[in-house]
Amino acid sequence: MKTNILFCGYSYHTQRYHSQYKTGFPAYLLRLQTEGSCEVVARGQKKTIEKGDLLLIKPGDHYELLVPEGSNSADYHLSIEGDWADEWWDRSPKPLVSRIELDEKLLSLWRYIMIEKRRPALSQHEELTGHLLRALCLTIERMVHETVHTYQHPYPVIRMMRYIEEYATTGFKIEDVAQHAGLSVSRTVHLFKSSVGSTIMEYAQEVRLSAAIERMKYTSLTLDQIAIDCGFGSYPYFHKVFKKRYGVPPGQYRRKDKGLPH
Repeated sequence: MKTNILFCGYSYHTQRYHSQYKTGFPAYLLRLQTEGSCEVVARGQKKTIEKGDLLLIKPGDHYELLVPEGSNSADYHLSIEGDWADEWWDRSPKPLVSRIELDEKLLSLWRYIMIEKRRPALSQHEELTGHLLRALCLTIERMVHETVHTYQHPYPVIRMMRYIEEYATTGFKIEDVAQHAGLSVSRTVHLFKSSVGSTIMEYAQEVRLSAAIERMKYTSLTLDQIAIDCGFGSYPYFHKVFKKRYGVPPGQYRRKDKGLPH
């Protein structure tokens, strides 16, 4: 299924800016606020859009954007149309505005698409651009789903969870999580436990175990190497944690999963 990218870019406004589509926006629009704020009128709602807010517009939506005088406003924006875009939009609810993480991997995908679209027509790699676009849209879909529908957690907790998931296998300190969430250490520890039901380190341990299971299933790495790669430090500690969690040692779990004799 083909999807056409109408435009993809980055804007920074320091003066009053106003655009409007009173008869309806002609395609799908994805707009992520990265700095400052602006005002949007769409789907019969007036919203103040702030840093970290993702705006999703579908074809036919009335859409007005206003950057007030004296404001600084920056955003990444993308407009698409086509069969795949229709399917992507319809597969799950798309709120008008969602608060998501300004994740560097997400922004990198956006920038890669911008770079490809700037290339001369003969140099553009349509298949590559299509894969990048789908990766971006699917990542956004997951972030919206996790933030709005799956986890009923405060936004700082969502930031903590994403940080832990990224750094669980390479190591981090509680202070790092607190700094990322913009909270004190004590507030970070209390808020995470009260919202998630486990401590930060318990959550990190679950991430490490999940990563270890994936490697046991889909790679030929040794258990010693898996223990190191997944942040356990040594196989004896990995063995202890794994057996306590799943009731069997890692080696037995791996043989059973692959249908090998015990």
